[in-house]
Amino acid sequence: MSEDSKPQSKRAIIIGGGLGGLSAAIRLAKNGFAVHLFEAGSELGGKCRVEKFDDHSFDTGPSLLTLPAVYRDLFLKTGSPLESELTLLPVDPAFDYYFPSGKRLTLPNASRAGVTEAIATTFGSASAQEWSALMDRAEAMWDVSREPFIESELRGFLPLLKRPGFLRSLRTIAPFTSLRAMAKRYLSTPELITLIDRYATYTGSDPRRAPAVLLTIAYIEQVFGAWHIEGGIGELGSAMEHRARKLGVEISCSSPVERITTTGNRATGVQLRDGRSFHADYIVSNVDAQITYEKLIKDPTLAKGERAKLRRATPSFSGFYLLINLNGLNDNQAHHTVSFPANYDAEFDALFHSLQPVVDPTLYICSPRDRSMAPADSESWFVLVNAPRHSNGSDGFNWRTPGVAEKYRDHLIELLVKRNLLDSSRIKSLQFRTPADIEELYSAPGGSIYGNSSNGASAAFNRAANRSPIEGLFLVGGSAHPGGGVPLVGLSGEIVANAITSAPSR
Repeated sequence: MSEDSKPQSKRAIIIGGGLGGLSAAIRLAKNGFAVHLFEAGSELGGKCRVEKFDDHSFDTGPSLLTLPAVYRDLFLKTGSPLESELTLLPVDPAFDYYFPSGKRLTLPNASRAGVTEAIATTFGSASAQEWSALMDRAEAMWDVSREPFIESELRGFLPLLKRPGFLRSLRTIAPFTSLRAMAKRYLSTPELITLIDRYATYTGSDPRRAPAVLLTIAYIEQVFGAWHIEGGIGELGSAMEHRARKLGVEISCSSPVERITTTGNRATGVQLRDGRSFHADYIVSNVDAQITYEKLIKDPTLAKGERAKLRRATPSFSGFYLLINLNGLNDNQAHHTVSFPANYDAEFDALFHSLQPVVDPTLYICSPRDRSMAPADSESWFVLVNAPRHSNGSDGFNWRTPGVAEKYRDHLIELLVKRNLLDSSRIKSLQFRTPADIEELYSAPGGSIYGNSSNGASAAFNRAANRSPIEGLFLVGGSAHPGGGVPLVGLSGEIVANAITSAPSR
């Protein structure tokens, strides 16, 4: 986008082509802005991508789509339905859970009644009744938190306090109650408490510190369903790129931004690493907030409050994953399988305190029932475990230490076999990625998958605001409000596009 192109349009620059950046670009272009998106890598989609090797495909970022309405709304309002670009498939059963007690819980898709029935079958009617009561509380939390905390800008606590009924809503949300504590308030079945704990990991958090409002994730899964996209969830990024180009968004890949240029307290454009400069009325950063404020903004006097706020927050943990090609098919293998360890607390202690690889971690397996992702008579397994952030210092674990990653890879294979999840003789080939690899691939500090964690009652307010204190600069993506995950980053793009579109002329 040269300076004299589309002179009748306001100009917006998007830094980074993840789902949040693409969402903002698409909506702004639809609203008449001249949009230029710069992506440091060779392809768009951010962490939402499909990796391929040996004719097998893997979702190596998000492997589950929830709240597809976020993207249905985006596509419908900018040209044509989402289903005109992609094939959405319900995942049923939604999840298969294995507990160290020997119990196995298989949950149906998009059915509160079905989930309650499955729990009654496995753990008894009393456990099912307790779960139903907890989901009633989760539904109430969703009803009062959805609009002010998820679908709108979060501009501090005081504006929220002025909203009618906000104090009553706070009692429902229980911001000073942890997810673990809320689960124990309703549930007496240890396995179900463990299951609720897992929802903290959706935001890279510790259930002993994360707020109880994360219960809404469980409610969303049961009511709105678990979805797969044919070819992989990563196909969503490709469809969004296609829509962006169709609307006239200029896209430059392999074009890393070196700095956001400013005049006074106003963002005026970007300078690329190759020295070229581009000016715009608005800048939207889909880069991690920490990198945005500490590396792209060169003037240390700007946005001091945002920098301090980010330093107060607890970074989310990272992940270590395996990509395994398997011979043969297992008809009993669910699309999503979770195997819990005997001591879940030890896992969170390792992730947030000792900062060491988890010896006995939760094992998550994604094995899509999608023939486009694996050759005939074979399976593609994405196996993920939670892992401490990468660091050469005291704030993480050095995953670059020679031999460490290979040793941990072998350990995870042994665990899969030990828990009767894998017959190692079926393995054709495999690859692995460490938190250090994730940091390098996605410019995610320490390989943190979700930006900052949700640990603590003030976590939402310590997350980067969408509207920067630097005029004309906005932030989207997992490190900004409303947080990480496919639906939320899409909403961040909508929030920012609406804020820019409604802003007074500059």
